Amino acid sequence: MATVEEQEVGQQLVTAHPGDPCTIVIFGASGDLTKRKLIPAIYNLLRTKFMPERFAVLGVSIDNFTDESFREQLSGEVSQYATEKVDRDLWKTFVSRLYYFGGNFQDPELFAGLKAKLGAIDKEQDTPGNYLFYLATAPQFFGEIVRQLGDAGLSRQEGNHWRRVIIEKPFGRDLDSAQALNREVKSVLAENQIYRIDHYLGKETVQNMLVFRFGNGIFEPIWNRRYIDHVQITAAETVGVEERGGYYETSGALRDMVPNHMMQLVSMTGMEPPLSFDSEAVRDEKAKLLHAIQVASPEEVLTRAVRGQYDAGTEDNHPVPAYRHEPHVNPDSQVETYAALELHIDNWRWAGVPFYIRTGKRLQKRATEITIQFKRAPKLLFQEAGVERMTANMLVVRIQPDEGISLRFSAKVPGPSVKIGSVDMNFQYSHYFGTAPSTGYETLLLDCMIGDPTLFQRDDMVEAGWRVITPVLDVWKALPPRDFPNYRSGTWGPKEADHLLEREGRYWRDVD
Repeated sequence: MATVEEQEVGQQLVTAHPGDPCTIVIFGASGDLTKRKLIPAIYNLLRTKFMPERFAVLGVSIDNFTDESFREQLSGEVSQYATEKVDRDLWKTFVSRLYYFGGNFQDPELFAGLKAKLGAIDKEQDTPGNYLFYLATAPQFFGEIVRQLGDAGLSRQEGNHWRRVIIEKPFGRDLDSAQALNREVKSVLAENQIYRIDHYLGKETVQNMLVFRFGNGIFEPIWNRRYIDHVQITAAETVGVEERGGYYETSGALRDMVPNHMMQLVSMTGMEPPLSFDSEAVRDEKAKLLHAIQVASPEEVLTRAVRGQYDAGTEDNHPVPAYRHEPHVNPDSQVETYAALELHIDNWRWAGVPFYIRTGKRLQKRATEITIQFKRAPKLLFQEAGVERMTANMLVVRIQPDEGISLRFSAKVPGPSVKIGSVDMNFQYSHYFGTAPSTGYETLLLDCMIGDPTLFQRDDMVEAGWRVITPVLDVWKALPPRDFPNYRSGTWGPKEADHLLEREGRYWRDVD
């Protein structure tokens, strides 16, 4: 895992270094992801001196740009999406390394021309033939682009030249389609050339889970079923689908968030200690955890999975429409904008400890966090003092918007009588380490340039995630919801999600 700071791992000091000289080829270069995230991220890497001295960026899409008009387009947009004020001299350097090539992704002539263009860029920018292909396109083009790269000879690695492909989510729509896409992509590329990206893993707090768990002697000994009652993972958004209604109608909250983002958080939380920080050692343990998650039967899906769709309500005291009234959405849509699951992990560490996950649109607060709730201490010692119930200790890892970690524990309230109150010990990244302007893609792009796949999904990890949620998709398809919309915008989702926990005497944490 590359970071922009030195970090101590065991007794070894690991320092991130600039990526290898290369050309980054962005398919779908005229889309939102490119201008909002990828170009600002590459600029940040250049600003922090983690881009190689010899590099180029080549945009590819069907739009009719030239090199010059593409540069002008991005120059006009960069101030809007950059994470801090743009240094004009540095941007001028960046722009001189921007290129464009247009065409249809299904046309072999595009790839023949692309090969010639890349050869010319190699000569002009003195790049050595290392190519990083970023597929920022609609999912239906993933397999086609990889096949065309193979047919054009652009995926072939010779000598010291490498060729790598970053594939955005969603990687498949269910288990069968994910397996088919894996077969299609791996018929052209070796697994070590494939980087299935999940931008959540670019966040510092997610990466810090490894250090927090395995680098602190006080937490790992109690990170198990003997001390932990349950785990909650929340990924909540206050916004609706906005202009993504067309995409959401084919996806829904479950497909959009759970097999990738949420499963990555589950695996980082529950994995066993890897033998080393070698990428395959880390990914092996994450894969083992995902394979240990119980696959629910159709009957279990009915009691362990909850779906919802938002109705009209308010956001920041402003009225917002129901999902069915959003642009490009079917007025009778049965697509879920909220999903909650109860997961069980069949291994020695987590047997009997449920993992509750929830994600949704138009919820009360924007927050992504992992909550570890420990078992309550016995109240015997405090019964005579009138204490009816001990408060459980709680560890909260906040991933966004305010990255940090808090620990809740009990303390005596000052005074002559014995009264117990809960207090929080808070750590915030910004207070201790300052803030580094970031899009969340910098670390991942750098890792790909240096060939470190630790934070990227392997084929077995992708399929393990789909194996868990495909039975849920099947049941939900067979039994359309009868109560949609079933939660108001600005709330925490449908009441049925509360019942997942309440039947066992548990409650969702009130997100701060």
